[in-house]
Amino acid sequence: MSDNGTRRDFLYVATTAVGAVGAAAAAWPFIDYLNPDAAERALASIEVNIADLQEGQSITVMWRGKPIFIRYRTPQEIADAEAVAMSDLKDPFAQNANLSPEDPSTDPNRSVPGEQQYIIMIANCTHFGCIPTGESGEYGGWYCPCHGSQFDTAGRVRAGPAARNLDIPPYKKDGDVIVIG
Repeated sequence: MSDNGTRRDFLYVATTAVGAVGAAAAAWPFIDYLNPDAAERALASIEVNIADLQEGQSITVMWRGKPIFIRYRTPQEIADAEAVAMSDLKDPFAQNANLSPEDPSTDPNRSVPGEQQYIIMIANCTHFGCIPTGESGEYGGWYCPCHGSQFDTAGRVRAGPAARNLDIPPYKKDGDVIVIG
């Protein structure tokens, strides 16, 4: 009789162990789903070589699933951006992740320090997230055709329903390479 009791106890323990392993195996895909996918991890930061970028040209790259505008501005575009009075801007803050949130939206605060000809911005309109078209609109910068928001050559909102400037991502420039993220 004691053999049956020992055997029954063994079966209970074995069944419980197999059930626990099975439950963990079934739960793992749901737990793993919460982790960022490989594409997201790979795009945590990107390097962009801008050596071939010429004056007046723009490129668009993807970072963390977002389009990023990189523009080599002309001297006229820089002069137009510098000539704007701060009182004419809808958003007085730079929206630059590399600066303090309270920094003003001057052209130097929106461009690459020491190389004002370059501007790097997240290419999502701050109204509904549309992608503005470049070198268009009343201010010669970017125009969002979905709702009519207009941005100047420094990516600052000047007209339309958008309330904020185009955001500037965290970046570092090292020679001809820009590391975003």
